[in-house]
Parts: sequence; C-alpha cells; structure tokens
Amino acid sequence: MCPSEIPADERYDELIAPLRPVIERIGLDAFERERDERLATEQLGWLVEAGFARWRTPEDWGGVGARLSDLFRAVAEIAEVDPNLAHVWRNHFSFVEDRVHADGGTADRELVARLGGGEVVGGGWSETPNATGERITTTARRDPDGGWRISGAKFYSTGSVYARWITVMAIDEAGEQIVALVDAEDPDVVVGDDWDGFGQRITGSGSVRYTDVHVPDERVHPFATRYPYQEQYYQTFMHAILVGIGRAALRDGVAALRARARGHHNGTEARPTHDPELLGVVGTVAARVYAADSAFVASLRSIDDTVDRHAELRAAGADPAGDETLTGLLERSWITVAQAQTVVTDSVLDATTVVFDALGSSGTFRSIGLDRHWRNARTLSSHNPRVHKRRIVGDHLVNGASPLDRRDPTAAAARSTAGATSA
Repeated sequence: MCPSEIPADERYDELIAPLRPVIERIGLDAFERERDERLATEQLGWLVEAGFARWRTPEDWGGVGARLSDLFRAVAEIAEVDPNLAHVWRNHFSFVEDRVHADGGTADRELVARLGGGEVVGGGWSETPNATGERITTTARRDPDGGWRISGAKFYSTGSVYARWITVMAIDEAGEQIVALVDAEDPDVVVGDDWDGFGQRITGSGSVRYTDVHVPDERVHPFATRYPYQEQYYQTFMHAILVGIGRAALRDGVAALRARARGHHNGTEARPTHDPELLGVVGTVAARVYAADSAFVASLRSIDDTVDRHAELRAAGADPAGDETLTGLLERSWITVAQAQTVVTDSVLDATTVVFDALGSSGTFRSIGLDRHWRNARTLSSHNPRVHKRRIVGDHLVNGASPLDRRDPTAAAARSTAGATSA
C-alpha cells in the first residue's frame, strides 16, 4: 500500500492499526475478484469482524467512536486495495449517522448495535427516469393493520447485494419524503445484481424492486429529520474512494515501470527505469495524487467542525436548525467539499490516464489491469457531476448565494432581486 504522506493524528493511527492487516489481506486477490466480478462478501465479513462497522457508533453505545474524518481516511485506505468494497459501506455509515443524529432512545441504540454487529445497510434512493417525470415515484402508504407498505423500484442501489437492510426513500400519502429501513430478506424485495456501469462492477449498485413491502412504524422516519451535513458526507465518501484509486494507480504504475525490460527506440535510455521522460511521467502522476490527497484531507476539518457543533447543540437540547453558527459551518463545509471535489476528481482522472505514458503497450495488458483504475474513477466521478458544483461555488463567491438554499425558489428569487437592487 501507499498510504497518504500527510500525517494522520495519533487517534487515527490507534484506530486504523488493527484494520491494516485486514486491509492488506483484502488486497491480495482484489484485482482478480474485480476482473472476474466475484462479490466481496467474505472480505466484507473480515472488516465487520475487525470492528469497522462500529466505527461511527458512539463509545457509550458500544462502538469505536471514530470521528467522521477518521472514517473517511479509513475508507481511502480500503479503496486503495479494493474501491468496490470501500463503496459498499457508504449507505451503511450514512444510516448509522442518521440514527445517532436522531438518538431516538433505546430502539435506535439497539438497531445501531445490530448494524455494528454486521447487519450491513444498502441504499435505495435514486430512480431511473420514469414516465411521469417525477424525481421519486416509490410510495409509502399506511397499512390499515399497522405500519407502512412500500412499493416502487430503485436503481443505483449501492451495497444492496450485500445488505441485510436497505434504506429506501419514498413519498407518503401527504406528499412528504420518508426514509424506510426495509428488510432485504423480505420475499417482496427483489435485489437485482444488474449494475451496467463499466466501473465499480461488484458494488451491488443495480436495481431493487419493492412490491407492497411491509415496514413497521419504528423503521420509518421523515426525511426532514436526517442529519444536516448529509451532502458533505456522501460527497466526501466519494472523495475517499477516489483518493484510494489514485494511490493505487501510482503504486501499480511504479511497479509496471520497474518491470519493463526494454525501452522504446525513441527513448533517451535503454533502461526504462532510467529514462528521465518516463520518470517525469511518474512524478506527474505522484503530484496529481498528492493534490487529490491534500484537497481531501484539507476538507475534513470543516466537516468535523460541523459535526462537533451539531453534537454540542443536541447535547444541550438546543434546536440545531435555528443556530447561526451551525448554519455558517454547514455553508462553509459545503463549499469546501465542493471545491475539493474538482481538485480530487480532476487529479485522479488525470493520474489514472497519464500513468500509461510511462509504459509501453504492455501497460494495457488485461493481466496488469491498470485500466480498472480509470474505469472506477470515471464511474465514481459521474455520480455527482463536478460541473454543477463549480457553478454553485461561483454563485456563492460572486453573488453571495448560499448552497444551503439553492433548491429553494423563493430564496433564489430574493437573492436575484437583491442583486439587481444593489447593481
């Protein structure tokens, strides 16, 4: 492995130490598993046994109590050896964050304990284009006998193939968004391992269909009660995986150059490992990976500050929604993560492409598998296009637009009017 050159604090070193032998073991056949498209079910179990599923569970709930930044750093290390397996955890830890944020009492603590014990959570949020044009068509209706009935179909359901539970976003009878924790083993749930992307092939990111699935009241929650830094969480999780991919591309590129037996007739040296032009390519890849790693790590502080303030308010019994300090931290962390997204994405996509310039045609051999790094990075980068984030950052800097209310037409109109008046 090639861990980040940016030092982690002592707490992180203490937390990650027992995981590193497991991560190394996962990496032994990760390339072959990805090439053959074999699920990482056994390897997932190794991480659970090592306590990784309990990382974001508070210590007084029986968990590890890792900070969110610690989790992201660990995800990057896992992604360096297996970016598919790393991605499986994204929805799991988000749901844990939800329930710890809500702290609904004994029921939440018991559920989180079960999740920490290995009952992995998959996701059911996005849908493919539908006939009505609505963003979400999955429905949640009250069951006369108690609880709810969930019906609909999801795609991009990352981790669901591995999951014991699946979080599903639906629209209730009042038109409000809810999140239901659905039993993946229910016979009315059909998980399709049919992800059609050319990267992230064994993440279980395909379709899941729900047909009148019963969900008890205690496993249905209003979307509005979710933790307020969820966008920062989801995007930074992607950054962690991309950073791991970048590190892996550098590692494998160096190994491939060292293994080259002969140089090109237009080269400057007979031995490729001594050709300054090829060494310069490796140096360029290293710089791109360093840039991605640095932007990723720099963004983590703003996220931790946001999480800490939110936790302080909850502990004091205050309303987080009315706190100006938290609002400011949410805005700052959103912008910081959005800026990091451009650096991380551009740098890793460049690194996973440029690395081939240091190699001959043998660098494209399937037996080496260097192409998997670009395919995985390109697939992840397409989930949440950075072109839109750059616009939002620019609007914030030029017009003072807050990313927190960018989906509120009233707020947008008010900003537009204010800008015209001041002009």
